[in-house]
Amino acid sequence: MTDITQNGPVTGAGPEDRPMRRSLLRGWRRRCPSCGEGALLEGYLKVRAACPACGEDLHHHRADDGPAYLTILIVGHIIAPTLLIVFTTFRPQPLTLFAIFAIGSVTLSLYLLPRLKGLIVATQWAKRMHGFGEVDQPR
Repeated sequence: MTDITQNGPVTGAGPEDRPMRRSLLRGWRRRCPSCGEGALLEGYLKVRAACPACGEDLHHHRADDGPAYLTILIVGHIIAPTLLIVFTTFRPQPLTLFAIFAIGSVTLSLYLLPRLKGLIVATQWAKRMHGFGEVDQPR
């Protein structure tokens, strides 16, 4: 099957050869969306140029600020209502409240950021966005 995309002809392009669910699970685990074996990230947030296990080119990704925005959105929606509930129910000292929620916010943000970056890269790979669907990729 041959499809024509904005990047040119793609052989074998179809939703069945790059399932979104599998790609997202692999991205969440910070693994290559293609094989699930190689590490997606080199360090904390830098995406590898290619998968060390299968050789899939990963340099095409355009995650940009997406993971940071999603992290802020999720952490804000978790921390804000929890802060309100804790404050109105228990009335802790302000410094105690600040310390608990500052540590919680930073910890949750540091946990989510690389995983959300993996999700965005995996989504782009599964949808063949930004050059992930090209057949003749230079190695």
